Amino acid sequence: MSTHESVAPATGTERIQQHRRYLMCRPEHFTVSYSINPWMEPSRPTDTARALQQWQTLYDTYLALGHDVDLIDPIDGLPDMVYTANGGFLIDGVAYGAKFRFAERVPEGPAFMEWFAANGFDVVEPAEVNEGEGDFLLVGQTILAGTGFRSTGDSHREVGEVFGREVVSLTLTDPRFYHLDTAIAVLDPVEGPGGAERANIAYLPNAFDERSQAILRERYPDAIQVSDADGAVFGLNSASDGRNAIISPRATGFEAQLRERGYTPIMLDLSELLLGGGGIKCCTLELRGAVR
Repeated sequence: MSTHESVAPATGTERIQQHRRYLMCRPEHFTVSYSINPWMEPSRPTDTARALQQWQTLYDTYLALGHDVDLIDPIDGLPDMVYTANGGFLIDGVAYGAKFRFAERVPEGPAFMEWFAANGFDVVEPAEVNEGEGDFLLVGQTILAGTGFRSTGDSHREVGEVFGREVVSLTLTDPRFYHLDTAIAVLDPVEGPGGAERANIAYLPNAFDERSQAILRERYPDAIQVSDADGAVFGLNSASDGRNAIISPRATGFEAQLRERGYTPIMLDLSELLLGGGGIKCCTLELRGAVR
């Protein structure tokens, strides 16, 4: 498949593909019947068949790249289950469950936790409001944690206690970027010596308050800073295996930046699912740890 062919890195850096295991959910019941973010307009028609087709292309792309994909059954009446990234946060076989902010999504939390338990994960039921990998991103040994619109600051403390890792709190200020995974992309999990040179994150500076921007500049001085134009088309809501980065075809500037750093961009349109406020990463929850 031509989109998966590697290009010679402009920097001479050889990116290393790493195996991933993901959880996805077919958007069989996808629609926009309520509004809990600026992208959702119930008056705008949605095409479930088109959403399924676009989702299937993402699923097939992961398999073509050699990754494993598990599926959770969709539930009628829960159209946002397709956004599996919000269903929990998993490291080393432990699943910290989600506790959704809005009533429309609350039933998803138990459904995901049941799936985690049935598939060999040790489940921790949350006490604090959090929306899983939507607001928690693992970079090396550090958890970057978002707040401002969905997950609460108390969940940052709780996730740190669950996993015994450093948590860096970042505050989102633009309602279009209501989850951390809409404003930061983890391109490579490496952190520490050599980590900055590998540009292991990309982010949208204007999605954050000044304190958070300063933290990101200090911790990741060589990270890719994405333009407002590319952020506005959900360019950062992407998935990377350390070599291949699946991104929106409209994020043309980000595509060029990735190529310059030695990544192989794969352009994939999820425009129908963006009507619900979700993109590539929203549809993709990383499963770390438990045996299949």
